[in-house]
Amino acid sequence: MATSTTMPDAAAVGDRAAEILRAMQNHAGYERLTSSSMKYSSCWATFTGYPLVSEWDLDRDAAPLLEEALRVLALKAAVFELTDGDEAAAELLVPAPVDEMIHAVLAQFTVMTGMQRDLGLAFPHATELERFDYSRGCVTDTYYAAARWGEQPLRYWLDSAEVDRRLAILNEHYQGAGFDPNGRSHGHTFDATAPTAA
Repeated sequence: MATSTTMPDAAAVGDRAAEILRAMQNHAGYERLTSSSMKYSSCWATFTGYPLVSEWDLDRDAAPLLEEALRVLALKAAVFELTDGDEAAAELLVPAPVDEMIHAVLAQFTVMTGMQRDLGLAFPHATELERFDYSRGCVTDTYYAAARWGEQPLRYWLDSAEVDRRLAILNEHYQGAGFDPNGRSHGHTFDATAPTAA
């Protein structure tokens, strides 16, 4: 879904997003938000998000991905605010691994609701508006740079062409394990008895 809203100035978004992220970090619920998001590991993984990261390792990658997710949520909140609530404009393009961590953060509904109320913000996220064609140099990257958070870790910031290439490789592996493309179905019945340890 396209937006007719003119995207806001990068400096304004960057400055506001940096303020929002600092406010989130100073909020009483921040520690609960981050620790709860990290504990969600048994539920958060899909076949098409985190596995795209080369040599993915939960212990190594969860914390940096969480940092990227919080930065993107601050950017989206800034765009939402500066466009008078345009959800389509605020649904910035992000790579699949970062998007998956955003879902893990937003699953912390109680603390996110409290944070939005206390900070007078909205952290928009509309799945029906998501597009999976993030590419380096897009407006998301411009806003990220304007927030002065340093270089994006390219380990996670994969453009859509690289995501498609990696998904093709993963799908070959998934098929070998009996899963249809992107892990959307399988024929395993779970009738077989699990082998017992000797």
